[in-house]
Amino acid sequence: MKRLKLAISLILLAIGASAQTDVWRSDSLQEVVVTGTGTQHLLKNAPVQTEVITNKMLRQYGGKSLEDILSGLTASFAFNDGDMGSQMQLNGLGNSYILILIDGKRIHGDVGGENDLSLIDPQNIEKIEIVKGASSALYGSDAIAGVVNVITKKHDEGLLLENATRVGSYGDVRQHNGLALRWGKLSSYTNFHMQHTDGWQNTATEYTSHFEPAITDSRSMTVNRKTNWKIAERLTYLLRPNIELYMEGSYHQRAIYRPKGKYPKYDVTYYDMQYKNASAAIGGKWTGKKSLLTLDVDWNKHAYFHEFTSIVTTEGIDNNGNLVLDFPYFPGQRQLQSDQQRVTAHAKGVFELPYSNRLSAGMEYRYDWLKAPTSIEGMEANDNTEAIYMQDEWQAALSKQAKIQLTGGLRVVRNQQFGWHVSPKLSTMLSLRDLRIRANWSQGFKTPTLKEQRYRYIREMNQIILFLGNMDLKPQKSNYFSLGTEYTAGRLTITATGYYNHVKDMITLVTISHSQAPAEYRQQYGETLNKVRQYKNMESAKTYGADLTARCVAGQWSFGIGYSYLDTQAEVYNETTHQLDDVIIDGMAHHRGNAFVTWNHRFGKAYALGIGLYGNMSSKRYYQINGDGKGYQLWRLSTTHDLGNSRWLAWRLEAGLDNIFNYVDRTDHGLHLGTTTPGTTVYATLTVRFRHGKNLKNNYKSNFNSNNDEENY
Repeated sequence: MKRLKLAISLILLAIGASAQTDVWRSDSLQEVVVTGTGTQHLLKNAPVQTEVITNKMLRQYGGKSLEDILSGLTASFAFNDGDMGSQMQLNGLGNSYILILIDGKRIHGDVGGENDLSLIDPQNIEKIEIVKGASSALYGSDAIAGVVNVITKKHDEGLLLENATRVGSYGDVRQHNGLALRWGKLSSYTNFHMQHTDGWQNTATEYTSHFEPAITDSRSMTVNRKTNWKIAERLTYLLRPNIELYMEGSYHQRAIYRPKGKYPKYDVTYYDMQYKNASAAIGGKWTGKKSLLTLDVDWNKHAYFHEFTSIVTTEGIDNNGNLVLDFPYFPGQRQLQSDQQRVTAHAKGVFELPYSNRLSAGMEYRYDWLKAPTSIEGMEANDNTEAIYMQDEWQAALSKQAKIQLTGGLRVVRNQQFGWHVSPKLSTMLSLRDLRIRANWSQGFKTPTLKEQRYRYIREMNQIILFLGNMDLKPQKSNYFSLGTEYTAGRLTITATGYYNHVKDMITLVTISHSQAPAEYRQQYGETLNKVRQYKNMESAKTYGADLTARCVAGQWSFGIGYSYLDTQAEVYNETTHQLDDVIIDGMAHHRGNAFVTWNHRFGKAYALGIGLYGNMSSKRYYQINGDGKGYQLWRLSTTHDLGNSRWLAWRLEAGLDNIFNYVDRTDHGLHLGTTTPGTTVYATLTVRFRHGKNLKNNYKSNFNSNNDEENY
């Protein structure tokens, strides 16, 4: 903690000193953002508080994944690298409450309520916009905690060839290839990316409540060996100067390999995991002088399999299509766990109206289909939702130095199972020269997922746990309030936001008595069944806290700090005692923070150097079962080297050290970790980019824009 206090003190002193210098306004406030309102605003004029991770920040940081980027460059996110997904949390609410968008479209890949962020190629990210709090009026379900919109790079070169190869400790390899072509009105971009790690083991001790004696030489890995790759294609045709049509598709595959245990009697790692994703989309955009129309139709598929590595009897489907609890499988056989498919259609218009009004309106249709033969009742299920929404933005000048903006929106939803619901929102921003005050109220709405309703699944890992769905679940509703201020003086920007999120009927897993388990499971597993957990609606769930950030640029130096305070209150009705029990919202940490300091300098025209020191830290994370995660602080040193002076060809080398103080959480395998880092690791990335054609002059300048002395955060 002494190192942490010293680092933060030095950064604060530097910010305070640089704030006294006569410098010009931060260019970052000129960023154009779209996520908060679905329409374009300069960041400084956005009526909804939006946090932006700019392209310059991404290039300087050199993150290997979206999880790495968000945890390292913001204070509000928490992650644990797990086999089943990203285990993400934002301001006290988990993955299923955070809407992830790629260029405004929701990502598909829900595995146990967790999105697989390996679908996103970090080398193809232009910037990331983060809007915290309920956004259901604009984006529908899943947007109760907030929205993360990953905006990808746009390519309008005549020809672009790029390759980025990253290598690091523990067999970490990241590969990115891009090919952009333009033939008159037709353009194409082909993107391939691959990620691999050999995995690592931080402890050989296994938390095994039903094993005697305890295992102290387990082969279980902290992070398993895994490989995933994705290939994507996008075709764009400019029918007229103001009409653009597109088609795109992708295929993604992920494999997770789990080592066999040393003791056959206790071995539960009898299968590897395979994921296969595919997507296709078609759409278009019409742009008028003061209006915009878009239409998008897309299909997504996500399939998850077990590939058996040992002879085992487990849940399976017999030749008659019936579920059998002791079905035999042999090495090399594959079992489908879930096949999730989704079709969406979305039409939207934006219109400039008289008296400084801007109207947005849209219609959306969504169809979900799930096949999970061994883990949901009925083996198959489907759901569909229709919605219409409207939003109006109005602004007025109160004086020469002051103006006000008001944004109001409303979404009307009809769900196949739960009928009609209305989600409103209202936000306002008061601008007083360099001071901005934002207030926001919005409601969230989220129907239970098909898995939450129909789940019936045995997990035989360190413990045998039965997970059950609940057909009596009610939709979740939330009221989100926030009040924030932003002050800019020269290149110093300070923001402070307080928030309160009340989620009614929040769905969570609750441990119930064995007597409530289905009879066939009690007969099959008997006393070896450690826990029975079922999805339940909470009576009340509240999260509240405050986020603080400060960023500053002084010459060749950039500084920044972020802090997030969080507290939660949740209650669930106990059907046995007929009382309300206090329940922890899993993964909550009271304190999180991040800090960075960077230095950039160009040595002539042929070489530019960037150096960055980044820290992220968290207090203890709380969980209902399997222990709490320890607090931690991790520091990272990164360097960037831009080489050469060719207008056609750019070379870039990135190298650095992660976790430079070598912190490792050696909590027993099977319990919750604060962080899965293996300790100090090294990495290096070589990027080669060849450009030819349109906008060549601007492209040449942008090759090195992260190291230009006049560029900043």
